[in-house]
Amino acid sequence: MQYENPPSLLTMLKSAGRFFYMAQYTKTYQSPSQLLALLKSRGLTVNDSAKAESYLRRIGYFRFSAYLYPLLTIPKDKHIFKNGSTFNQALNMYRFDRQLRLLMFNQIEKIEIAIRSAIVNITSRETGNPFWMTEPNCFYDNNQFQKALQYIDDELLKSKEDFIAHFSNTYSDPYPPSWMLAEILPFGVLTRIYDNIKSNQIRKQIAQEFSLNVPVFMSWLTIITVTRNNCCHHSRVWNRTFALRALTMRRMTRPWINLPINQQKVFFSLCVIKYFLDIIVPQNDLKSKIFSLLSEYPEIDTTAMGFPQGWDSEPLWR
Repeated sequence: MQYENPPSLLTMLKSAGRFFYMAQYTKTYQSPSQLLALLKSRGLTVNDSAKAESYLRRIGYFRFSAYLYPLLTIPKDKHIFKNGSTFNQALNMYRFDRQLRLLMFNQIEKIEIAIRSAIVNITSRETGNPFWMTEPNCFYDNNQFQKALQYIDDELLKSKEDFIAHFSNTYSDPYPPSWMLAEILPFGVLTRIYDNIKSNQIRKQIAQEFSLNVPVFMSWLTIITVTRNNCCHHSRVWNRTFALRALTMRRMTRPWINLPINQQKVFFSLCVIKYFLDIIVPQNDLKSKIFSLLSEYPEIDTTAMGFPQGWDSEPLWR
């Protein structure tokens, strides 16, 4: 059946005997000074209004509101602040979160480079083909291969890297070798390429480079990718509940954690980062950096981050 004027989704749901209601968004723009007045009216203490207004203007109220949320009384939808809540408390949470993201991102960079290298070096060695990344017979799912190839084409078109330009001007091959492509591809794309490699033996060798089996390695690569993207896009991480649930190995061959922990909290991401770092940079100082950051912000609730009691005595963190 064709409609001259197609019915709305609401109309179709009603006609199917199901009522579905969505409210219309009615909020309008408010200036930083208006928003600050609103926060004060809800019980937030602001010691320096001029500075607070300046922060709201630079940070943005919507982003900053995530750090005000822990200060609200229950039920949260009443938007009333707990007694003694201050603007500076929220600002300190914002500052802590920013420093935590920078700390994590700097460590993830080392991990990402090492994993890129392992994927490229091992696959190139085992296939004997420097162009394996653009060869369909190296992958088991052709649809996934075509998607990756399209991404490679797009990245090559917009790349300003000298080594890509040099290759294109020097060689007749349609694509650069895999070690060049790996340098211009986002980490998430490279992990999907890894997951699609036809040879299970090659995927095993790459995972074993980090003392993991293939399913757990792939799962932890996803954790690293999501964490990296949150850090890159300045998204809140300190008390966020992540949607992902990771796989773990029953018997770890390297130090790990024995305490039960919430995999959807940032502490688990820190554990995954520490695990990889201990292989890549055995003498890393991640633990001392975390202690230093937490001591700088003693008011931060580490339980909201998923830190269990005695975490620093666990085999991974000893």
